[in-house]
Amino acid sequence: MKITGIDSAVLRIPTRKPIALDFPHHSLVIAHVRTDEGVTGLGYTLAFGGGGVESIQAYLDTRLAPLLMGQDPLLVERLWERMYRADRGIKRQGVAAYALSALDIALWDIVGKAAGLPLYKLWGAVTDRVAAYGSGGWPSYTLDDLIGEAQAYVARGCRYYKMKIHDPDPRANRARVLAVKKAVGDGVRLMVDVNQKLDVLGNFRQARLLEDLDLVWYEEPVLADDLAACAEVARGINIPVATGENNYTRFEFRDLIERGAARYLMPDLCRANGFSETLKIGRLAAAHQLAVSPHVVHELSLQVAGALSNGFLVEWIDWVPEDLFAEMPVMQGGDFLIPDRPGHGMALTPGAEKKYRVG
Repeated sequence: MKITGIDSAVLRIPTRKPIALDFPHHSLVIAHVRTDEGVTGLGYTLAFGGGGVESIQAYLDTRLAPLLMGQDPLLVERLWERMYRADRGIKRQGVAAYALSALDIALWDIVGKAAGLPLYKLWGAVTDRVAAYGSGGWPSYTLDDLIGEAQAYVARGCRYYKMKIHDPDPRANRARVLAVKKAVGDGVRLMVDVNQKLDVLGNFRQARLLEDLDLVWYEEPVLADDLAACAEVARGINIPVATGENNYTRFEFRDLIERGAARYLMPDLCRANGFSETLKIGRLAAAHQLAVSPHVVHELSLQVAGALSNGFLVEWIDWVPEDLFAEMPVMQGGDFLIPDRPGHGMALTPGAEKKYRVG
């Protein structure tokens, strides 16, 4: 089997309320990898709010796609190394990692289709279902928006809900968390997300006001670049720290682990150089008794979580319009059933690319 063509596109997709209050749209950079045997792989990477999509597509088209032409798509690890090592002066972070991720995801989709297996079974499945947490609680939400979103996720079966704590007043953040906790009841556990907005001392003040609320985790407390500060927060608060959505390689995650900077690691496979690197991150975490809870794109992340003994939860942000994907994973009792279709199991609807394409 040989790769005969790679087509990319940018899709701009409107969101719906309440997430639209903060992000009116998201964007996908998609890649179709075509072969001489008629097997095509779909890869894509999600850019929140559309940030950087033009650069991601340009790097994918001009620097990475030519490296794959004429190659055997089943040799995924070889091709991953070829892309990862191609530009020695550009680290595989940010734009470059997003682009590599889309192609790696497409290659694995081809492998699964050629084998006739879903990826989680190809990789040695541990489960066929993964619990999900509803995610949102953005700062522009009113209290009614916040509670309404949390209750909507619970009504769909979620036993976990994550919200943002972005108010400059830590007491206001506590009040919002407490209001949600009372609204959803004792059967639902909460997480909070700082989104890198505080320094070490600010996190100490904020966490002290939340330690009695039995939170699952306290997420991304400081700038993602500052691993030392994250470790200091993790040592200094009594809520487990989660981080990793803005870390891109197993080497960064190794440093997080060695510093004791988190109990929950959250690689985003659209940022962390695709399925190939995300699996390495997950297995590295397993060697240190750390749980892995992949960041967003739950429809793809399920394949990874289902293959990891230390997979914990997938993040569900309910923003995808019904006419984007042909079939989304099904939720049952708070768990998503992992798609059993060959490959990663996701396909665009026939009209989605035409409707949403902007580049």
